[in-house]
Amino acid sequence: QVRLVESGGGLAQPGGSLRLSCSATGSNFSINVMGWFRQAPGKEREFVAAISWSGDNTYYADSVKGRFTISRDNAKSTVYLQMNSLKPEDTAVYYCAAQKKISDYVGYASYKYDYWGQGTQVTVSS
Repeated sequence: QVRLVESGGGLAQPGGSLRLSCSATGSNFSINVMGWFRQAPGKEREFVAAISWSGDNTYYADSVKGRFTISRDNAKSTVYLQMNSLKPEDTAVYYCAAQKKISDYVGYASYKYDYWGQGTQVTVSS
Protein backbone atom coordinates (compact mmCIF):
# COMPACT_ATOMS: atom_id res chain seq x y z
CA GLN A 1 0.00 0.00 0.00
CA VAL A 2 1.09 3.58 -0.61
CA ARG A 3 0.67 6.43 1.85
CA LEU A 4 0.89 10.05 0.71
CA VAL A 5 1.57 12.86 3.16
CA GLU A 6 1.38 16.51 2.14
CA SER A 7 3.15 19.41 3.82
CA GLY A 8 3.98 23.04 3.20
CA GLY A 9 0.54 24.58 3.28
CA GLY A 10 -0.22 27.74 5.20
CA LEU A 11 -1.10 31.38 4.83
CA ALA A 12 0.27 33.52 2.02
CA GLN A 13 -0.44 37.02 0.81
CA PRO A 14 -1.74 37.68 -2.69
CA GLY A 15 1.23 37.67 -5.03
CA GLY A 16 3.21 35.51 -2.64
CA SER A 17 4.57 31.98 -2.95
CA LEU A 18 4.32 28.63 -1.24
CA ARG A 19 5.84 25.25 -1.97
CA LEU A 20 3.90 22.10 -1.22
CA SER A 21 5.56 18.72 -0.78
CA CYS A 22 4.09 15.24 -0.92
CA SER A 23 6.06 12.30 0.36
CA ALA A 24 5.15 8.76 -0.58
CA THR A 25 5.83 5.88 1.78
CA GLY A 26 5.10 2.19 1.60
CA SER A 27 5.21 0.50 -1.80
CA ASN A 28 6.66 3.55 -3.57
CA PHE A 29 7.99 1.44 -6.41
CA SER A 30 4.41 0.75 -7.39
CA ILE A 31 3.45 4.33 -8.23
CA ASN A 32 3.86 6.19 -11.48
CA VAL A 33 2.12 9.46 -12.36
CA MET A 34 1.55 11.87 -9.48
CA GLY A 35 -0.64 14.91 -9.31
CA TRP A 36 -2.16 17.67 -7.25
CA PHE A 37 -5.82 18.48 -6.84
CA ARG A 38 -7.57 21.09 -4.71
CA GLN A 39 -10.96 21.69 -3.18
CA ALA A 40 -12.25 25.06 -2.10
CA PRO A 41 -15.12 25.43 0.39
CA GLY A 42 -18.44 24.69 -1.27
CA LYS A 43 -16.80 23.59 -4.51
CA GLU A 44 -15.93 20.30 -6.12
CA ARG A 45 -12.41 18.99 -6.14
CA GLU A 46 -10.49 20.16 -9.18
CA PHE A 47 -7.32 19.17 -10.93
CA VAL A 48 -4.23 21.35 -10.54
CA ALA A 49 -1.21 19.60 -12.07
CA ALA A 50 0.24 16.18 -12.90
CA ILE A 51 3.68 14.80 -13.69
CA SER A 52 4.99 11.61 -15.24
CA TRP A 53 7.46 9.28 -13.55
CA SER A 54 10.41 10.73 -15.48
CA GLY A 55 9.25 14.30 -15.00
CA ASP A 56 9.39 14.90 -18.74
CA ASN A 57 5.65 15.15 -19.11
CA THR A 58 3.59 17.63 -17.10
CA TYR A 59 0.06 18.92 -17.39
CA TYR A 60 -1.57 21.92 -15.74
CA ALA A 61 -5.01 23.34 -15.26
CA ASP A 62 -5.46 26.56 -17.19
CA SER A 63 -6.11 28.42 -13.96
CA VAL A 64 -2.57 27.77 -12.66
CA LYS A 65 -0.55 27.56 -15.86
CA GLY A 66 2.42 29.90 -15.75
CA ARG A 67 2.14 30.36 -11.98
CA PHE A 68 2.51 26.83 -10.57
CA THR A 69 5.24 24.29 -11.27
CA ILE A 70 5.08 20.59 -10.47
CA SER A 71 8.26 18.59 -10.05
CA ARG A 72 9.40 15.36 -8.41
CA ASP A 73 12.42 13.73 -6.86
CA ASN A 74 12.05 9.97 -7.20
CA ALA A 75 15.07 9.31 -5.01
CA LYS A 76 13.15 10.98 -2.19
CA SER A 77 9.75 9.66 -3.32
CA THR A 78 8.51 13.23 -3.22
CA VAL A 79 6.52 15.46 -5.53
CA TYR A 80 6.45 19.24 -5.20
CA LEU A 81 4.14 22.03 -6.20
CA GLN A 82 5.76 25.46 -6.39
CA MET A 83 3.03 28.07 -6.29
CA ASN A 84 3.90 31.64 -7.28
CA SER A 85 1.80 34.74 -7.85
CA LEU A 86 -0.84 33.34 -5.54
CA LYS A 87 -4.38 34.66 -5.75
CA PRO A 88 -7.21 34.54 -3.20
CA GLU A 89 -9.00 32.09 -5.49
CA ASP A 90 -6.15 29.62 -4.95
CA THR A 91 -7.38 29.16 -1.40
CA ALA A 92 -8.27 25.49 -0.95
CA VAL A 93 -7.26 22.22 0.57
CA TYR A 94 -4.59 20.75 -1.70
CA TYR A 95 -4.42 17.00 -2.17
CA CYS A 96 -1.60 14.88 -3.51
CA ALA A 97 -2.54 11.86 -5.62
CA ALA A 98 -0.72 9.01 -7.31
CA GLN A 99 -1.44 6.33 -9.87
CA LYS A 100 -0.40 2.72 -9.82
CA LYS A 101 2.56 1.77 -11.97
CA ILE A 102 0.37 0.19 -14.62
CA SER A 103 -1.09 3.58 -15.56
CA ASP A 104 0.76 6.41 -17.30
CA TYR A 105 -2.11 8.85 -17.63
CA VAL A 106 -0.87 12.41 -17.12
CA GLY A 107 -4.12 14.26 -16.84
CA TYR A 108 -7.00 15.69 -14.86
CA ALA A 109 -9.38 12.76 -14.37
CA SER A 110 -9.45 12.09 -10.64
CA TYR A 111 -10.75 8.53 -11.04
CA LYS A 112 -7.47 7.60 -12.67
CA TYR A 113 -5.62 8.21 -9.41
CA ASP A 114 -5.43 5.33 -6.96
CA TYR A 115 -3.89 6.88 -3.87
CA TRP A 116 -4.69 10.12 -2.10
CA GLY A 117 -3.22 12.15 0.73
CA GLN A 118 -5.15 13.80 3.53
CA GLY A 119 -4.65 17.30 2.20
CA THR A 120 -2.97 20.51 3.31
CA GLN A 121 -4.69 23.88 3.67
CA VAL A 122 -3.54 26.80 1.56
CA THR A 123 -5.02 30.21 2.35
CA VAL A 124 -4.26 33.28 0.28
CA SER A 125 -5.35 36.44 2.01
CA SER A 126 -4.08 39.88 2.94
